[in-house]
Amino acid sequence: MSLNRELADCFEQIADLLELTEANSFRVSAHRRAARVIADSTEDFAALAEDKKSLMAIEGIGQKVADKIVEYVHTEKIAERETLLEEVPSGLLDVLKIPGVGPKTVRLLWQDRGVTCLADLEQAIEDDTITDLPRMGAKTVENMRKAIRFASKETERIPLGVAASIADVLVERFEKMKAVKRVVCAGSLRRGKETIGDLDLLIATKAPDEVSETFRTMPEVEEVLAAGATKSSVRLLADVDGRKRRMQVDLRVIEEASFGAALMYFTGSKQHNVRLRERAQKQKLTLNEYGLFPEDGEGAAPQKRGVKPVAAKSEEEIYAALELPYIAPELREDRGEFDLSAAPRLVEVQHIKSELHAHTTASDGRLSIEELAREAKARGFHTIAVTDHSKSQTIAGGLSPEALRKHIAAIRRANETVEGIAILAGSEVDILPDGSLDYDDDLLAELDVVVASPHWSLKQDAAKATPRLIRAIEHPLVNVIGHPTGRLINRREGLTPDIREVIAAAKEHDTALEINAHWMRLDLRDIHVRAAVEAGAFIAIDCDVHSASDFENIRFGVATARRGWLPKDRCVNTWTAAKLAKWLKKNRS
Repeated sequence: MSLNRELADCFEQIADLLELTEANSFRVSAHRRAARVIADSTEDFAALAEDKKSLMAIEGIGQKVADKIVEYVHTEKIAERETLLEEVPSGLLDVLKIPGVGPKTVRLLWQDRGVTCLADLEQAIEDDTITDLPRMGAKTVENMRKAIRFASKETERIPLGVAASIADVLVERFEKMKAVKRVVCAGSLRRGKETIGDLDLLIATKAPDEVSETFRTMPEVEEVLAAGATKSSVRLLADVDGRKRRMQVDLRVIEEASFGAALMYFTGSKQHNVRLRERAQKQKLTLNEYGLFPEDGEGAAPQKRGVKPVAAKSEEEIYAALELPYIAPELREDRGEFDLSAAPRLVEVQHIKSELHAHTTASDGRLSIEELAREAKARGFHTIAVTDHSKSQTIAGGLSPEALRKHIAAIRRANETVEGIAILAGSEVDILPDGSLDYDDDLLAELDVVVASPHWSLKQDAAKATPRLIRAIEHPLVNVIGHPTGRLINRREGLTPDIREVIAAAKEHDTALEINAHWMRLDLRDIHVRAAVEAGAFIAIDCDVHSASDFENIRFGVATARRGWLPKDRCVNTWTAAKLAKWLKKNRS
């Protein structure tokens, strides 16, 4: 785990502990904001800690927070955290993770019933000793019991691609219902986050009872958590890629007239919504999930009093009423989007016209060269690069130099045979631990495109990983650095180089850094993409195709790119065939 991750976790924990001790809400917010700033940053906070002024120059890092960062870097401890951990039983942090159990409830359980850990809470529920506490009715306690049971089965956040597969089935199912006017999955899925906690399904209909009953009786439903005419929650047990996945899905039945407000509210993020409400208040307006209303000082919910909203039907009209450009869902993380004067022109799936990272049956792919080319052509691509593995990837059928030369000849023949698409001869060449490449330069020069990727020694520290990647970037025949950190979501952290140095080298040498669009990778991460965009480096979005279905992963790569604020022109896959060919040939005679 990198120091940045450790620091972010530490500040998040301090915020939790402060809430449990009923500390000032501003202190809680300051620590949560610090945790978010650190987690989202590509800066090395260990290096920044050598100069406190550098820390305080970062928005969201004040003097007290900076002092704690310096303290942690030098001692691996923060005194305030240690003091809070002496005051608050550490087991309460696990209780706080139970959905629907907030800090006030956890403190009440701790102070009035002696609950200090999950085991204590389970026993208190079993003994029925907490139902007489405030806000602890039988239904609430039963929901807690179910949440604990679900958490014990599976607590890991689900990768974006898996969650999207489940969401696609749900959306398609409800779109077929005549009573349904509109259906959208909101939440972190709509924002394109790499992992998803649960799904938020929004449906506009004039038959809420019928839709809600259909939702609660779906064949995948393992357990109904809440049932109502407009709000329902279930646990699904769905089969995705041959593996059973559990996931909570929340349904909100919405009136069409307020669908935009609900979509904005349930898309989030929480921080983005807070900023929107603050902006509305400054304009003497009230924003909630039902619409943007004039503030009349009456106190009660305006929608219940028949107050006509200023805007509600669409997100666009709400942003306009708040004097903001439309902010795409992927940008709604309170990372500077409120400073925009106009909506940025971000890359979109339909902009992608080439694939520069694809495998065939020559190594570990399932398609022949011709089949791969025809799949790419059918998707409207003008270029497909065949990049089978290099010799060190024996487990993936890596090609010897002799086999690669024969493969190049086969690719050239296919390029003459298949019309309407350029088929490029390439290779995904291993970046060896010292930064050298897996083939000699003479062989690399015979290729049209080289994607250099790290596959081995992925636990190298930054001192070794950074020059390793930069050496590959500096090689004149390398066009793209594939999945630069080698991470696998929820499985492997991968390399942790100084990403800013890597980006600077990529910018200097005109080398593209890849967003590998497979949902298990999404590497580069979104925060890395943002840093690359700010530096002016090029990005490639590739599907790392091994089978025809892998082309579908492009939406996840584009979502990650959009979260990194990537405009169309900085993505090499959006270029015309002529512009792309010229760039690929720049260092080849």
